[in-house]
Amino acid sequence: MLLALTLVASLLTPVQHLTVPGAERQVIAALDDLTTAGTVKSGHTDPSDWAGLHSAATVNPTGVPGVQIDGYFPDTSTTNATHGWNHDSQFVIRLPDKWNGGLVVGGTPGNREQYANDYTISDWVLAKGYAFAATDKGNVGAAFHEDGRRPGDAIAEWNERLTQLTVAAKTVVRQRYGTKPRRTFVAGISNGGYLVRWQLENRGWLYDGGVDWEGTLWRVKGDNLLNFLPPALKAYPDEAGVRAAGFAAGSEFLWPFHRQYYWELTQQLYQKELDPSYQGAPADYDYDKRRPYAAVAKIALTGRITKPLITIHGTLDTLLPISRDSDVYAEMVGPHRPFRYHRVEGGNHLDSLVDAYPGQLTPMLPAFRNAFEELEGWVSP
Repeated sequence: MLLALTLVASLLTPVQHLTVPGAERQVIAALDDLTTAGTVKSGHTDPSDWAGLHSAATVNPTGVPGVQIDGYFPDTSTTNATHGWNHDSQFVIRLPDKWNGGLVVGGTPGNREQYANDYTISDWVLAKGYAFAATDKGNVGAAFHEDGRRPGDAIAEWNERLTQLTVAAKTVVRQRYGTKPRRTFVAGISNGGYLVRWQLENRGWLYDGGVDWEGTLWRVKGDNLLNFLPPALKAYPDEAGVRAAGFAAGSEFLWPFHRQYYWELTQQLYQKELDPSYQGAPADYDYDKRRPYAAVAKIALTGRITKPLITIHGTLDTLLPISRDSDVYAEMVGPHRPFRYHRVEGGNHLDSLVDAYPGQLTPMLPAFRNAFEELEGWVSP
């Protein structure tokens, strides 16, 4: 059930009184439209940050006036060049004039910047009346693994930064509307979905529930991308070998694209983060022999969620194959925790490929929106 839109602009705290707790820098702007239809024109988003995450047929709402706060928390790394700040731990907070009492927070997919969720998540939840906040996770780009002193530190920071933003955004919501959020949801795609899982396992008191869109699975022992991508790389283009690595029968038409652009790059980036002393070929990496267990333990999932979680995952995901990821996570969560799992037939990791293969893939974004509304109904009083 949607929360009623409860406040109008005349009752809101003036924008000049808003302060993001802990922020080193903040820039506040009152905007006629907080959705991408407006923020592209006003310079308050970056279309390159959300490119490739949705299909061309996606239709988004527009016309949501309110306040946007851009800024950053103290950090020593400088990989995020947005706004010319060259400073990581950047965030965006959006506060619609007509508020429904809720807050949605998230971290970004891949190693993107803070605007990566704008088209897929922010536009839609803002139109429903939610405040929205997102973080760049504390390090961005292909050199993200250079952040931190020890293996695993960069990814561990992602979780810290989302917690930091959630606490701060709740305070800003109270400042703006005069009351704390009645519902706080966490949502994300891929690495952002991993953050949803981790937050509901470890910081559940901050949230009322979450939607995990094909989150990355990290475990000390068992399935993770460091032990299914190398066998796929070694086997390709042998179909039996790639399927043995976990990639679904029927996804073969997607393998050349993912082999060229994703499998090796992804393997290299996360091996450099979690096991930087390895010098061999990506296809020869053997996780069980290398045993980077101490690094992975910093970021590992347990399945012990404490708040309602809905996971969605495409059966033709050709980056994080469903049999090695969300099927496994569902087993980790088990039947006695607040969890719902939807396998999306024909869904892939990237909705942009729906346009490249007409009629062969199911877009994931509608499934996400359905799951979000299911979550609203699940946790409504």
